Amino acid sequence: MNKYESIIIINPAVEEQAIKNIIATFTDLINKNGKVESVEEMGKRKLAYEVKKNKEGYYVLFNFDAEPASIAELERNYRITDEIIKFITVKKDA
Repeated sequence: MNKYESIIIINPAVEEQAIKNIIATFTDLINKNGKVESVEEMGKRKLAYEVKKNKEGYYVLFNFDAEPASIAELERNYRITDEIIKFITVKKDA
């Protein structure tokens, strides 16, 4: 298992309860093939450039351990979730 860090940016128009549901969904997905170490809600922040006509977004940071094969499935789910406007997953040096 490798250590990963994943940041998602959620559309700022999404309600707070829906954000909690998104975080819970992805925490469960990661825990199927790995282990979530921490989830940090960074709140709404201004974006460096406009993304899908949004000037700000709600940032969430996941730190987790997972098998490399499960990252493709995680990112596939990020892509098909309409509320997520941007994401990145990075392998951390152990």
